[in-house]
Amino acid sequence: QPEYNVFCREKIEKEYLPLYNDIGLGTTIWSPLASGILTGKYIKGIPKNTRLTLENYSWLKDQLETPKGKLQLEKTKLLNDLSQKIGIPLHHLALLWCANNQNVSTVILGASNLKQLKDNLGILDNPIIFKSDLIDEIESILDNKPVPDKTFL
Repeated sequence: QPEYNVFCREKIEKEYLPLYNDIGLGTTIWSPLASGILTGKYIKGIPKNTRLTLENYSWLKDQLETPKGKLQLEKTKLLNDLSQKIGIPLHHLALLWCANNQNVSTVILGASNLKQLKDNLGILDNPIIFKSDLIDEIESILDNKPVPDKTFL
């Protein structure tokens, strides 16, 4: 059960390739919304009553203040613009992106309440089809696609 989202891709898209290609396994992933970053709620700062205001999540708040974290927030803004352009919420785009990977069997949702769970499951009612132009647009924003080791192909 590795972490997998648009910012954390190495294990699923590179390291675990033999599991899919040679053995035929799929994988269960967690943190598809990158600890809430991909909900878009942190684009303009840290709202009150979110996990980043809790003391035991100070490590996550600290991560967002690093150059890598700031870059993730910039990319989140661009992904948010794209999601608005195609007519779905950012968090649905992020969840669908994970589920679009043929090697992902299950996406663990970390919903904090029933409303979030129902909203996240709403992607099943109106899934978008990830066509090559949309994938290309997402990849150009992310610029972090892992290069698989040729021995795994």
